[in-house]
Amino acid sequence: MSNATLSDKRPSTLRAASLPKWFSWAVAAASVALGLGISAALGLESSIQWALIAGVLFVAGTFGIAARVEGKRQAKDRVATSVVWVAFLLAVAPLASLVWETVSRGVKVLNTYFLTHSMGVVADTEPGGGIYHAILGTLEQVGLATLISVPIGVLTAIYLVEYGRGKLAKAVTFFVDVMTGVPSIVAGLFILSTWILILDMGPSGFAGAMALTILMLPVVVRSTEEMLKLVPNELREASLALGVPKWRTILKVVLPTAIGGITTGVMLAVARIAGETAPVLLLVWGSNFINTNPFSDPQASLPMYIYLQYANSGGSGAAYDRAWAAALTLIAFIMILNLAARGIARWKAPKTGR
Repeated sequence: MSNATLSDKRPSTLRAASLPKWFSWAVAAASVALGLGISAALGLESSIQWALIAGVLFVAGTFGIAARVEGKRQAKDRVATSVVWVAFLLAVAPLASLVWETVSRGVKVLNTYFLTHSMGVVADTEPGGGIYHAILGTLEQVGLATLISVPIGVLTAIYLVEYGRGKLAKAVTFFVDVMTGVPSIVAGLFILSTWILILDMGPSGFAGAMALTILMLPVVVRSTEEMLKLVPNELREASLALGVPKWRTILKVVLPTAIGGITTGVMLAVARIAGETAPVLLLVWGSNFINTNPFSDPQASLPMYIYLQYANSGGSGAAYDRAWAAALTLIAFIMILNLAARGIARWKAPKTGR
């Protein structure tokens, strides 16, 4: 037997020691147990405190054991992964707590009656009533704002990406950046001073929709602009090389390619304005009765309904329950919009493959 054959049969000594796959789970379980124990010993009652202690123990324990077994280089990699997981859990925990609190309190009065009746004949401190008028107002106000802002925002983004050159494009970009940081109360005051005080048009759902349009427009422009920039230039050049006009290239090639991202950006903008209360408080005023005409008289909305139920509750548990149920309905509304956006984006996305 040759020396080469003998060397092939010898066990390799180049492979470094490695920890098992369940190592991270074991360290996490031990860290949680130690965090609970330390919190109990120190008399800490907050769940946030023991969670932070457990996170620090998890990162430190991972580094100490991995450095001893696998070496410092691999230990640094594991520590980086551990920090990412701890940061992810710290970010998700408040969201999960918020959703759980809203669901647990909101389901108390959330039923068909609550969704199909208004507060027209029910006092804020009395049980009963519903949010039908608020749902109707929110749908109309957000719908009007979307109808106004989406065409303007998409066309503005197309101009900036496909045609924008020179001082005008720079000025448009500057004002879009400025509008992105405008507080909602400022948008409400602007419409209040022009539409209601100067033009004397009175409060209405349309007035609130115009303020929401100001808040929604820069989000639509920015998201659409970024999606259009992601479309490969090769697609544009191929279409233009075939003699297709530029406007038709944008309409038939660029927009269909970016429609998924544009739809997602629009839904993010809708989610941005659906929970606004300040413009509605200034311009719509709120109402306990059903008003199907957004162009005349005060109108209700879900954010305004939540605020009024909490502010005018007078310590009534019924008003608090209605506020939590309305908040749950608003969250469900945003979730449905996002699911619809994903479905439309997948449906309208360009088909790939052979």
